[in-house]
Amino acid sequence: MEIKIWLRAFRLRTLPLALSCIAMGGFLAASADAFRWDIFLLCILTTIFLQILSNLANDYGDSVHGADSIDRKGPPRAVQSGAISRHQMKGAVLLFVLLCLASGISLLIVSFGWNWKGILFFLGLGLLSILAAIAYTVGKKPYGYSGLGDFSVLIFFGLVGVMGSYYLFTKQFSWYQILPALSCGFFSIGVLNINNIRDIESDRKAGKFSIPVRIGRDNAIRYHWFLLFAGLFSVVIYSVLTAHSIWQWLFLLSTPLFIKNARAVSQNPSDRLDPYLRQMALSTLVFVMLFGAGLILSLKF
Repeated sequence: MEIKIWLRAFRLRTLPLALSCIAMGGFLAASADAFRWDIFLLCILTTIFLQILSNLANDYGDSVHGADSIDRKGPPRAVQSGAISRHQMKGAVLLFVLLCLASGISLLIVSFGWNWKGILFFLGLGLLSILAAIAYTVGKKPYGYSGLGDFSVLIFFGLVGVMGSYYLFTKQFSWYQILPALSCGFFSIGVLNINNIRDIESDRKAGKFSIPVRIGRDNAIRYHWFLLFAGLFSVVIYSVLTAHSIWQWLFLLSTPLFIKNARAVSQNPSDRLDPYLRQMALSTLVFVMLFGAGLILSLKF
């Protein structure tokens, strides 16, 4: 029973979203003939640890600040429900900080060897990622309560996640890669936006001023349509600039999934939005897989 409680606290349904940015970086590296399985698997492991760390810290922080209250529309959280104590959750957060560091340092050594310049730079990015995961809801002034979560997601689930993993494979940087990185970032914000629309009332009472709390539900729905359009448009521009095969447009097959999600967010009340968090995360992974398959097929045909 205790294992099931912890697995629920890990929020495993969020992992497809975390894996999407690494998969995108891996596909871009494969198109540059620089893909390596050892780097890819360590990227995946590090990202999983970081996502779980973020989820646990969020559970702890929101319980402390009151965002996880009886007014919240989503599923009950571990600390809020009493299934896990705050002391236990703090210990789990520390454990996953250590796991992130161990996996991340192993990744850097495999990627860079003993090139300390590269290791130290990416170690700094890794520490910033850990800090961002914790400080979102933990501390005296968590930035998630000021409406800065969307910006953080764009940076870490988009630019850092995609372009950082791409660099670990290739040791190169290309301005073109910003576009698919932005697409992952916009779609990731979309998941956060659904969560925040669902929790508008409880967040407002807790003093958590997310974007939907600040702009209201109707504008938050318009913002959601913008995010999904921007995610697709970023990769359309990338394909216009780089495509040399019809296969590179394969990602367009995922468009109906995003339209379905945006319509659902527009039409459903807050207490019925929770399933569309998972649907949005899975849609993002499907998009990335189609995009990557298109890249690989374009090299062969």
